[in-house]
Amino acid sequence: MSQYSRARGRGRPLSPVLTKRKIASAAVSLIQSRGYRALTMSAMAEQLGVSASALYNHVGSKRDIMILIQDRVNQDIDCSAFESEPWDLALDQWARSYRDVYARNIPLIPVMAVLPVANSPHTLRMYEKVAAGLTRAGWPESWVVNTIVAVESLVFGAAYDAVAPENIFDPGELSEIAPVFSAAVAHRDLLLHSALNHDAAEAPRAPSPADVAFDVGLRSLLAGFRLALEALQNGTTAD
Repeated sequence: MSQYSRARGRGRPLSPVLTKRKIASAAVSLIQSRGYRALTMSAMAEQLGVSASALYNHVGSKRDIMILIQDRVNQDIDCSAFESEPWDLALDQWARSYRDVYARNIPLIPVMAVLPVANSPHTLRMYEKVAAGLTRAGWPESWVVNTIVAVESLVFGAAYDAVAPENIFDPGELSEIAPVFSAAVAHRDLLLHSALNHDAAEAPRAPSPADVAFDVGLRSLLAGFRLALEALQNGTTAD
């Protein structure tokens, strides 16, 4: 029996059997355990321990469920820094929180990355905070959406990388095919192992190879944004 099922006595229940939050949480659990293709209205009804007709009283379609999932997951992304911090620090904190959230929800990325945001209230509020923070900092409106997309492109790829095996770039017995790349991999591994040994007594969690790669990518992206904004403010580039 589903964890959402409850024995009910006679009369009206004290609280609704179904809520949008319960539906979203159940859908996330279903996708994480069985994949997106398993998400059907009948499977959701079974997961929730209700009839399909009861589920249709709350959501009219699979699309409605996906909107609930989008908002449920994105609620965990911290975008509060846009209300108080400089734009680059705010983007940095938002991107790191975004990546951490989706590293815990890998099966959702292929769907969430291309799901339209129409009728997703929390997701739209998140984008509004980001857009308003960038606009206040002097970013032209024509740059705002492209900046968000650029950050999200890095975030989703980095979220996948966070759960990749640490030896993903080990060439095995074919290092002679790619000697320069193999040497770079060995050098990176040496530096990471040295950092792990050095930080073991000082830090509760040393950075993983995925953490380091994400940090490099994010810092580089932000540096490029700073240069582009400076050039715009100095009148050396077109809007």
